[in-house]
Amino acid sequence: MRDHALVDSYRTQGILPEWGGLAWTVIALGGAMTVFWSGTVSLSEAWMLPEYSHGPLIPILSLILFLRHLKTVPPATGPIKDRSPGLLVIGAALFLALLGNISRIPDVVTYGMIVWVYGILLVGFGWRRGRQFWPPVLHLAFMLPLPAVLYWQVSSNLQMVSSELGVAIIRALDVPVFLDGNIIDLGIYKLHVAEACSGLRYLFPVMSFSYVFAVLYQGPLWIKTVLLLSAAPITILMNAVRIGITGFVVDAYGISAAEGFMHLFEGWFIFITCVLVLIGLAIVLQRVTGDRRPLYRALDLDVSGLRAQAARGLKVKSSVALVACALMTAGLAGIWHLAPERTVETVSRDSLVFFPRQLSGWSANTVQKLDPEIERVLGADDYALSSYTLNGGSPPVDLFVAWYAKQTEGSGIHSPEVCLPGGGWEMSEIKQVSVAVVLPDGKKTAVPVNRAVIQNGLEQRLVYYWFEQRGRRLTSAYLAKAVTLFDAVALGRTDGALVRIDTPILVGDAPGAADARLQDFLGASLAVLPDFVPQ
Repeated sequence: MRDHALVDSYRTQGILPEWGGLAWTVIALGGAMTVFWSGTVSLSEAWMLPEYSHGPLIPILSLILFLRHLKTVPPATGPIKDRSPGLLVIGAALFLALLGNISRIPDVVTYGMIVWVYGILLVGFGWRRGRQFWPPVLHLAFMLPLPAVLYWQVSSNLQMVSSELGVAIIRALDVPVFLDGNIIDLGIYKLHVAEACSGLRYLFPVMSFSYVFAVLYQGPLWIKTVLLLSAAPITILMNAVRIGITGFVVDAYGISAAEGFMHLFEGWFIFITCVLVLIGLAIVLQRVTGDRRPLYRALDLDVSGLRAQAARGLKVKSSVALVACALMTAGLAGIWHLAPERTVETVSRDSLVFFPRQLSGWSANTVQKLDPEIERVLGADDYALSSYTLNGGSPPVDLFVAWYAKQTEGSGIHSPEVCLPGGGWEMSEIKQVSVAVVLPDGKKTAVPVNRAVIQNGLEQRLVYYWFEQRGRRLTSAYLAKAVTLFDAVALGRTDGALVRIDTPILVGDAPGAADARLQDFLGASLAVLPDFVPQ
């Protein structure tokens, strides 16, 4: 039976009164608040960070975009027969929410929340009319924090690009400078381009602005596309200009003058400058096409009648699909609320402080501590950093193990591909290989590792690293994240570690000598590793 026929039948029986649409919508929203609560809390915490402080504005802008678009979509004059795709989208959103809540990964919950918003629009308007509201829904993605595995990749790359461009600007100002990783060496003074200087705190709000700008711009699609894609290059360039001028100020007036300059030329100043550059680019592109209109006339800035459009939400009509949406969402909320809290399995392990200093002939010469700032960025719950030599005479092998009790809620492993370049090391070669090692008991095993050759000036080192994940040895950070999500649901565990060993490649070394050292040490250390990184 068709949807509208069912509704008429139910209304005759008094099951769906005329005001039922609003009531069922309220029930659906109430259920959604419970289902997506952990994601909402996670968002509010992320919005406290400088990189995502623009987040609270995004839902407001998305709502305005939706209401503006709604003016072009008159109320339906007949029955809506294509609501079922919306229920499928709602089902997918609730599955993501359930997965995120069980695994305790709020990011997954927030993804589900955005999908749910689109699903409720498809239920209310039907597939044919509702799918056109994707621009304001997609805009909600700008309020989300990047997953940790992506955040560190993006932040590291932006740091390197900003450093390179900043140094180029300093040299153009006739100031001698040397770049060592993310350290700008001016001789007397050194500037560290930290993750806070990567430009992420400007990139996300500028990209959000460019998206809204492109949606409102009334002109060729290619101009909209260029405006949208230019946000990232403009932000990176402006951040590099800030770093370059800072270096010039340091060279001329000292480090104390730079601190005042950095505070003055960050935050809203950089954002506004990027916006002005974006507006200037739009004007230039207009002129290229022969469009002589003032830019404000090329933008659809009409916000009249939004209150009337918002009032349409109070006149939502009942439908079987809306009832199903409400029952699905509220039902999952009730089940989740009543279900006993899932306990996270605690694992028994030894602290890495007690990692053996004697390993089958290998002796730890030094046990080191990281700089407090590096420890903070690393975010590990336990770590070991030691240097070993074989029988006191071989070139050293350095061991680094970083263990995390959980890899959810923003915590997670930082790949050496992200960390090493920031310390001035260049990766000249990296590949995934399987190396054969001999354990202390004589057994042979194959270990998958990332094999990298890194270089800093004339110094070269060979690096093996992998991700030790609850009995699995993985070489891909993204696969490690996916496996963590699976294990969070199946095992209630998200602990894991990064293991890295490296050794110098010496001039005159025989071919394969560095590999032989690492493989020998690897065999000696694997026997005791499970005591500190549980399987």
